[in-house]
Amino acid sequence: MSSGLLGMLLGLVASVGLVLAVTYAPPFRSVRLVDRLAPYVHDTPPPSRLLGTATEAGLLTAVRRVFGPVVGDGARVIDRFLGGRAAVRRRLDALATDTTVEDFRVEQVVWGGLGLLGAALLATLGSVAAGSLNVLSAALLCLAGAMGGVLGRDWWLTQQVQRREDLLLAEFPVVAELLALAVTAGESPAAAIARVTRLSGGELARELGAALGRARAGVPLVDALQEVADRTSLDPLARFIDGLLVAIERGTPLAEVLRAQAADVREAGKRRLLEAGGRKEIAMMVPVVFLVLPVTVLFALFPGLISIVSLAQ
Repeated sequence: MSSGLLGMLLGLVASVGLVLAVTYAPPFRSVRLVDRLAPYVHDTPPPSRLLGTATEAGLLTAVRRVFGPVVGDGARVIDRFLGGRAAVRRRLDALATDTTVEDFRVEQVVWGGLGLLGAALLATLGSVAAGSLNVLSAALLCLAGAMGGVLGRDWWLTQQVQRREDLLLAEFPVVAELLALAVTAGESPAAAIARVTRLSGGELARELGAALGRARAGVPLVDALQEVADRTSLDPLARFIDGLLVAIERGTPLAEVLRAQAADVREAGKRRLLEAGGRKEIAMMVPVVFLVLPVTVLFALFPGLISIVSLAQ
């Protein structure tokens, strides 16, 4: 094929592609009759997918559709060997997420696959650099990468729960004092919860708002709040929910109890800060002892050592 004919074909392909791109671009695309009538036929037009974000559930759905049987078998194998479904379920409940244990196992399979892929890439690079392949070392590295990915997802779930519990403890005194103020002003506990969740944000406010939403949907408010207490592993929050339940069921005074609980949580926060400061102070000694001090000693002794060496020569 001559160069002129090849250039003509490439130019034709490029021109056809350019025409198609311009024709189907949004400003020049023809609007269909269905798109014109949809806003008037349906009650609410569906939002554009471009306005949404890729969620974890969408990722899990895509993985299950592409690698469905393999991922399902891997999730069952991990669940059989690791176990601990009750602990995983408790941590997922504490995280206030809709993820099930099966979804979490699928995530562990995905993390394990990524760890296996990274370990295989590292083994390949090491083999190329060494000029030979050690099958046993590569297999052990791939196994360690897969196990690290699976266990890393479990560790990350624990870190997520811990971070959320820290946020709940940080927000608890303010929410408790706001509830105490609303109850002192004459509002009922349910109305006080509604007011606080409407005016404030944060994890604790969302938890109480979700409980109030379930109560408005037909679940008794006592049961909805008890679900919040059952999901959490924080003793101050559990006592706070118990105080609300007692006040709702028996009509006992609640303001002073809430203020006392808020004061206790603030004192506990101060103690945690002091403990963290003590640990950081000990950690700061490591660079001082192992880095700064040897350099200082070296600077102090080096001139004398040079003098002794020069005199010995």
